[in-house]
Amino acid sequence: MSQGMEELRQIVADILELEPGEIADAGDFVEEYNADSLLAIDILARIEKKWNIDIPQNELPGMRNLLMTREVVARYAGW
Repeated sequence: MSQGMEELRQIVADILELEPGEIADAGDFVEEYNADSLLAIDILARIEKKWNIDIPQNELPGMRNLLMTREVVARYAGW
């Protein structure tokens, strides 16, 4: 379950301009960290580049926190 989690945490922290330790696994990106749709697209683009995968933008609603994001990435990355 932990594969990719710390890398995801670092990507999200960089984009949201937070320290990785401030990003809780189940912390809602919008509600708790004030991410907007542009930041969500930036997170998605960084993830796609890091793992060389394509994730459709219609998956974004299912990527509201690190745990949910990891599940989506795992499906597309074949983890």
